[in-house]
Amino acid sequence: MNREQPASFGAFLREFAAFLARPRLREPTGLRAPGAWRMLAMAAVLQVAVLLLLILSVVSYWQAAYALPAPDAFDQVPPELLVPFAVILAPIAEEIVFRGWLTGRARALWLLACAIGCGGVLYATTQGLAPLWAITELAALIIAAIAGWLILRKRGVPGWFTAAFPALFYLSVAAFSLSHVANYSEFSAIALPMVLPQLWAGLMLGFVRMRIGLLAAMLVHAISNGCALTLAMLASGAG
Repeated sequence: MNREQPASFGAFLREFAAFLARPRLREPTGLRAPGAWRMLAMAAVLQVAVLLLLILSVVSYWQAAYALPAPDAFDQVPPELLVPFAVILAPIAEEIVFRGWLTGRARALWLLACAIGCGGVLYATTQGLAPLWAITELAALIIAAIAGWLILRKRGVPGWFTAAFPALFYLSVAAFSLSHVANYSEFSAIALPMVLPQLWAGLMLGFVRMRIGLLAAMLVHAISNGCALTLAMLASGAG
């Protein structure tokens, strides 16, 4: 495995572009590899620069042009919890759910399947599923998740996952971006560009996750959210 990190920002850009053109499964180097923190810094700079200087401007123009509503994801979050929620909790949870399984390990895929099952049960409760049945099914899924984690811990990556990785990578990007449609009380096809920030983040964070590791993706995610939140708070104060 080639554990070398890009020596320059230009080399980093070329590697990032090559990965997006042809995503491939690889073992992340980890943050202890030589140059890993330098690469993480370059990823964070590119993520924040493109987000703040380009994408948010496009989104703001689109929102104004079509009189679209602003996101209301944080309206129910107490102000004193907004920063830890956006900068700590959201990056950790979202990276685990959307990119934790991208290395294709059998136990990670099993946990993903169990998590999807739990999500299905929770949705079913909104459609009339009896609480007792919901609790029983959630408990069974949690037990299955723990058992599967222990049984599959020594299993490698299934061959089908390696073959399907490019499609699965872009599926994770699409799922991450479209999940943020829930940030809007009203949403339509004309509002799809409003999730461009999450689309861009999904591409960058997916690359970082596969190149360096899950913790690195969480850190870049946290930095990006922190910068965006700071800009929003400054704009709100100025207004």
